[in-house]
Order: sequence, then C-alpha cells, then structure tokens
Amino acid sequence: MQILFHPYDLELKHTFTIAHDSRDVQPTLIVELRDGAFSGYGEATSNPYYGVTIEKMIASLESIRSIIEEDPLTSPEALWAKVNPYLATNSFAQCALDEAANDLFAKKKGQKLYESWGLSVDENPLTNFTIGIDTVEKMVSKMQELPWPIYKIKLGTDDDLRIVRELRSHTDAAFRVDANCAWTADQTVKFSGELKALGVEFIEQPLPAEDVEGMQKVFAQSELPVIADESCILESDVVKCYGLFHGVNIKLTKCGGLTSARRMIAEARNLGMKTMVGCMTESSVGISAIAHLLPLLDYVDMDGSLLIRNDPAMGVTFDYGKVIYASENGTGALLK
Repeated sequence: MQILFHPYDLELKHTFTIAHDSRDVQPTLIVELRDGAFSGYGEATSNPYYGVTIEKMIASLESIRSIIEEDPLTSPEALWAKVNPYLATNSFAQCALDEAANDLFAKKKGQKLYESWGLSVDENPLTNFTIGIDTVEKMVSKMQELPWPIYKIKLGTDDDLRIVRELRSHTDAAFRVDANCAWTADQTVKFSGELKALGVEFIEQPLPAEDVEGMQKVFAQSELPVIADESCILESDVVKCYGLFHGVNIKLTKCGGLTSARRMIAEARNLGMKTMVGCMTESSVGISAIAHLLPLLDYVDMDGSLLIRNDPAMGVTFDYGKVIYASENGTGALLK
C-alpha cells in the first residue's frame, strides 16, 4: 500500500456558528490508501476545540508510514489495532486512515462497505440538516433555502426558546436541538417541556461534559430524551453515559474511525441506549463513510457535504433526507 495526503480548505455556504465556535472555512485532510488499481479514501477535519490541525495529522501518519505501507491489510480492524498505540493521542488521524482502509478493503472485495459488514440499508434513518446559530431571520432563510424533513438547531444564546418558537412558525419539520454544553441543568429541565411542545425530538449535550451531577438531574427530570456528544468521545465513554443520557452521538473523528464507532454502537445498543452518528463538516469522503453505519443507527447527522460549496469529492447524495448510495464499491467516495 501507499499512503497519500490531500489537504483542502472547504468553503462553507454560510458562516457556521455554534456555542463555542464560528467559521467560514473548514480545513480538512483526505487520506488515500492506494494498492494497485484500487484507492481507498478517508477524511478528518481540523478542529481548534480539540487542538487538531492538518499538520499534526499528517505528522502523526508520516511517523508510521512504513508500518502502514507494509501492512497487508488483512482487515481494517487489524490495521486499526496495529496503529492504535501510535495514534491513540490523534484520533482524527486514525479516523482518516481507518475510513480509507475500510473503503479500500471493501473495494478490493468488490462490495459496498455495508455489504461487507452484512448489513441491509432498507430501513435507514433520515439525516437532519443543521441550522447554525445566527439571527432568527437568517436561520429561517437557511431553512427556506433547503426544505428538509428534520432540522437540527444549534442553540446556546440568551434567546433560545424564542428562536425555536419562531422557526417552528415557518415549518412542520421535526426539530432536534443541540446546545453544545451551553445550558445549566435547571435551564434544560425548564426548557424541555416547551421544546417538546414545539416538536423537538431530543436535546443534544445540554451541559458541559464534566457536569455529571447536573446530568443526573436532567436525565431524571427532562421531558425530552438527552443525547451525549462531548460526553461521549472514546469507546470507554459509552458506559459512562449510561444512566445520564438516553443515547450517544458518536463522531468518527473523535473516536478513531469506523472500526471503533461500530464497537461503540454495539455497546450502546446492548445497554438499551439510542445510537447516533454525527459529522464534523466533512466533504463527501467522510460523509460517505458515515452512510454505511446507517443500518445500525436511530438518528444521524451527516449533512456536512451539504454545508460546503467546493466539495472536492463525490459520493453519497441526498433526496429530502434520504441517503442515496453511490454506484462505486467501498464507501462510494472518489476525488473529483
């Protein structure tokens, strides 16, 4: 195998704002694993919140280039285990490598990735479309620009309930809200009843990850289910979220890719928790990788490629929230 790096700056269609970040450009790294006529692609974005840069990801992967290129790729899981001692502190780099390995492995088998896992895509959940924090007028405009069956609304302002009320007056779509750690336990409990009445399905990560006592109160008293995000990063976090959240939102970049995400999903399901996978504004490479996990999920947030104007890749597409798989084997991703 040969490993190649393709860094890009993804230009967002609109300024994307959440409780602790705002950006117009999203740097990303696409990793290619090439073996003869086959190429597998994986992706991870930079993230200042977690101290991840493109340069750090490339440096981490370059440091083990010989290990990667000499591996026979008997399975993506075996490669993940082999490189994990070196990449455990850079899960974003491991994610990009693992996605590429899964893509390449399935392509060489002549199968779509979900087929290689023995999954059926007949009952996939729909993806939401995310509305970042903005003026209410601009948030409404974003919904009108792309009519969608489910919207995830980023919150964390001084006027969150008014925002949801106003958005509700413009659409019958289902809502999900994500406070990105910006609320208190009392706020969350207080908001939950009205949000439920406004057609909100669940609340994602209302409190800071370290506020365990607050989440105990929210879990006991909230009128809506609560889904962990920042509280569920690594595989070991799933069991820690049991009894504090009703479900977990797994990010491939944070946990180290598809291999670890599948283990996290299996553990959450065994615990009776809802399962969700989210994205980090990736291109069609990362989004196409997520698509193959859909049969295992209750919810999904994989709208990253819809938020950018200069997608460097092709892969899955969407029809009003429904994922349409590419004809290509593997994840379906190809660079343009």
